[in-house]
Amino acid sequence: QVQLVESGGGSVQAGGSLRLSCVASGVTFRRYSMYTIAWFREAPGKEREGVAAITGAGTTSYAESVKGRFNASQENAKNTVYLQMNSLKPEDTAMYYCAVDSSRILAAYKRLRDKEYAHWGQGTQVTVSS
Repeated sequence: QVQLVESGGGSVQAGGSLRLSCVASGVTFRRYSMYTIAWFREAPGKEREGVAAITGAGTTSYAESVKGRFNASQENAKNTVYLQMNSLKPEDTAMYYCAVDSSRILAAYKRLRDKEYAHWGQGTQVTVSS
């Protein structure tokens, strides 16, 4: 059974940084394994948005709104994926979720689509004040 647990959210002023973590069980992160992990966010009154994804091949994808500011990485020994968020803006305020497809390396155009993912964490709140 796949389980994901996010942590690292919090409150920060605009321009600050946070690093989110997503620890997985039931799926093993190993170089060249078949999986894709993504980060999504959902703000009140807005649709869920895919912000970053990383695959077992090490390839990454980012939403235009976060390119150059967010970086997804993985630490296979800890079965953990990270989202480093820099130069945070108030519009980054949202609940952040990680999600995994544990059997595929998704094509780039699919990686930020929430319907591609069957397993989700419980989320961690990020609040950016101006």
